[in-house]
Amino acid sequence: MQQTKHMKLANHSKRLLKAFYYSACGLKTAFQDHIAFKQAAFLTIIVIPLALILGTTAVEKVILIGSWSLVLFMEIINSAIEMLVDRISLEIHPLSKKIKDMSSAAVLLAIVNAVIVWTIILVDNFW
Repeated sequence: MQQTKHMKLANHSKRLLKAFYYSACGLKTAFQDHIAFKQAAFLTIIVIPLALILGTTAVEKVILIGSWSLVLFMEIINSAIEMLVDRISLEIHPLSKKIKDMSSAAVLLAIVNAVIVWTIILVDNFW
């Protein structure tokens, strides 16, 4: 039996709703269970208004917010990697340490990136 366009659209919509639900569950888990993400999320309450006030053009505002968003993205990825490593084994292993250290380093690089972006834009605008 061939699916009609309406049936295909309905199935696609269901998949999108499920994907949105799973993503919302992931955000809830990150916020509830991971202090570093919670801290970054709370800082977002400060960062977004500052970006909107201090950015002098729409592009600057987007870049300022985007550079901070990268920190949030990396915090979630770091937490997921750490949970995966712990799920595989709680045994202390040098490779597990390297994996966790590297995912933590990705967060650090995202933070450094945000600091550099904010510094360049703010110095250019206000110095």
